[in-house]
Amino acid sequence: MTLLTDRIAIVTGAGRGIGRAHALELARQGAKVVVNDFGVSLAGEGTSETPAESVVAEIEAMGGQAVVNTADVADFDQAQAMVQQAIDTFGGLDILVNNAGFVRDRMLVNASEDEWDAVIRVHLKGHFAPLRHAATYWRAESKADRQRVGRVVNTSSGAGLQGSIGQSAYSAAKAGIAGLTLVAAAELGRVGVCVNAIAPVAKTRMTEGVFDAKLPEPEDNSPVVAWLASADCDLTGRVIEIEGGRLTLEDGWRHGASRDLGRRWEAGEVGDAMRELVAEGLAPEPVYGT
Repeated sequence: MTLLTDRIAIVTGAGRGIGRAHALELARQGAKVVVNDFGVSLAGEGTSETPAESVVAEIEAMGGQAVVNTADVADFDQAQAMVQQAIDTFGGLDILVNNAGFVRDRMLVNASEDEWDAVIRVHLKGHFAPLRHAATYWRAESKADRQRVGRVVNTSSGAGLQGSIGQSAYSAAKAGIAGLTLVAAAELGRVGVCVNAIAPVAKTRMTEGVFDAKLPEPEDNSPVVAWLASADCDLTGRVIEIEGGRLTLEDGWRHGASRDLGRRWEAGEVGDAMRELVAEGLAPEPVYGT
């Protein structure tokens, strides 16, 4: 028996890079995998490539079961059809790994509205839409006394947690994914679903030419995802940064030092109070690239 024997998974953006590594690792661990990839360029532009087919072939060559899906995960109806494909093909759904995304890096003053909308759409709505339909399925199964051990692994980023120069849209979307993870974990716990997020560090198309070549390999992240996708996982509502062999449990927004006057503040009082609070608290981590 392996960690994910007979569990049914969807991995989005699984044609290349980190998503491909996740799909292969989940299959090695016994999962049946819906391999989703829209087949777009690094900037999200359409291509004639079908990388999901190659990943399915790799899984089948190792004796696993997988099927191709080419849905646009940010399209609400296509995301629903993708979830239904898992149910119709393999008999259910236990695991959703939201990984799909692309980058259109710009300094804030140079970013266009279309670029902003495209990045927010694929990352943030591209997490929401599959999660929404998977959650609907899991809630219905629970109400029918067929509760499944559902697991969701979302993909945030250090850019979303600490910020990154030249990546305003990407950072905002990835921060939104961390927030979505917290809410989904709180709401879906009642139907047996654990929802976590990872902030992977890896050498991919997104990091090529931006960071040095010493970054960890995409495959370094996937064993952690396999555990988060398993019935053994008892963690929910957390974000884990993975950098090679290093795991960091992120410590997100929490209430820090405070002052309560018991009345409305006068504008002239705020400055000194805020400086005192800042002096008492921890300094924020620097934004990447500063």
